[in-house]
Amino acid sequence: LETDRLAFRRPVARDAQAVFDRYASDPDVTRYLSWPRHSSVDDARSFIEFSDAEWAKWNNGPLLIFSRQDGVLLGGSGLLFETPWCAATGYVFARDAWGLGYATETLRAMVGLAASRRVARLYAVCHTEHGASRRVMEKCGFEREGVLRRHTVFPNISPEPADVLSYSRILSAARAG
Repeated sequence: LETDRLAFRRPVARDAQAVFDRYASDPDVTRYLSWPRHSSVDDARSFIEFSDAEWAKWNNGPLLIFSRQDGVLLGGSGLLFETPWCAATGYVFARDAWGLGYATETLRAMVGLAASRRVARLYAVCHTEHGASRRVMEKCGFEREGVLRRHTVFPNISPEPADVLSYSRILSAARAG
């Protein structure tokens, strides 16, 4: 999968160090994420094992995002399927990739990927205080469905579940069978 500036591919074992170094160990980057900041490369290896399991089950899953210009790892995204017709998406970027429009470009690519997989409902949630993610989702045609109270733990903020904003895009009719 490619866009004008980005290339997406499935994570592989050799990516663990770069994932750790570029974004997964950064407290600012991981603040509003639903997974804990990585404290070692072993955490990144665990992420890749999780990714492998998702790909084995759904023939889709997490994707790493690279600059098409210089091949630098910029972040991650992907589709996480709940059913054959319902998937979640999201994105994370290294701090030096913030503010360059990559999140919008990525989310639009994930919408296209979901449509090609005949996903009927693509959704994402974000912490109520994460204004940048909220703006990206709205710019990409996601509709705000409401607030899900005490829905998600953001372990880099608090061990308590927090309210999230729920957004979705309806893409197609569900698959038959």
